Amino acid sequence: MKIDIQGQLAKSEIIIYQTEDGYTRIECRFENETLWLTQALIAELFQVTVPTVNEHLKGIFSEKELEAGATIRKFRIVRTEGRRQVTREIEHYSLPAILAVGYRVRSHRGTQFRQWATVRLSEYLVKGFTMDDERFKNPPGKGQTDYFEELLERIRDIRSSERRFYQKVLDIYATSVDYTPHTEMSQQFFATVQNKMHWAAHGHTAAEVIHHRADASQPFMGLKTTRPGGMIRKNDVSVAKNYLTGEELHALNRIVNLYIEFAELQALDRRPMTMRDWITKLDEFLKISGRKLLDHAGKISAEMAKIKAESEYRQYHQFLDFQPRKVDADFEM
Repeated sequence: MKIDIQGQLAKSEIIIYQTEDGYTRIECRFENETLWLTQALIAELFQVTVPTVNEHLKGIFSEKELEAGATIRKFRIVRTEGRRQVTREIEHYSLPAILAVGYRVRSHRGTQFRQWATVRLSEYLVKGFTMDDERFKNPPGKGQTDYFEELLERIRDIRSSERRFYQKVLDIYATSVDYTPHTEMSQQFFATVQNKMHWAAHGHTAAEVIHHRADASQPFMGLKTTRPGGMIRKNDVSVAKNYLTGEELHALNRIVNLYIEFAELQALDRRPMTMRDWITKLDEFLKISGRKLLDHAGKISAEMAKIKAESEYRQYHQFLDFQPRKVDADFEM
């Protein structure tokens, strides 16, 4: 079933259908990244009556599940009434409101919707992600937003996180003929690779970035990446990646991901490789990429960087402790 909206909304669609293998699919065509339906169209979508939709919307707003002001908008729509074409302002409801109705209606379409949503939510809770593979395999039409590049950038950022990168580097290192698990050599190998990556991206080692940029007098202690709400924890201040600018972070993510792909391709050949061989391969990769090569240990040790960062962290929190909190300001009023 397909529903179109014409008028100032241009053209938007939402489709619920069942595939040949019995799975329910929902597809939306957004215009300017939004989708609005009238109560009549929502009723048609879920195959229920308009009064039923109206009753559910009242419940959604009265229970504060959604705010009416944020989900309702009036659009001028040209309608045919008898022999006349009349322009009227009709209330339309946003995608969150449409989905909320879908969770409440009792109809075959409503059941299909909830089955689809349950599969998506279950996948998200188990795997940490859910994705419409077919949508990303087929680029959208003209005038529609393509989120493929955003998806790639987020994946690159995840792969270059220190924990993920450390594990992947160790996986590659484990194929070395001189690999010995649970030794300092593993950590040293990771530190060497990490520093070469940082140097290639912005001309500093990981320790130098932390030591130079951790500053209690700066907003968020100089960190460019923080937890939600600007929260900073002690472990965050010793992660070099958190101090990088957007441009530096983008370059690092690209280098890390390209090298991982390159190293995995090398590992597929199953040639005997030593730790030194892998470092040589990294240097060759960076040379081909036209990046600067790090040929020294850097001016700042990891321990020096950690001591400096944690000292700045203590000062930063002392400063925050003296700042008036919102609850205190409200109490004084």
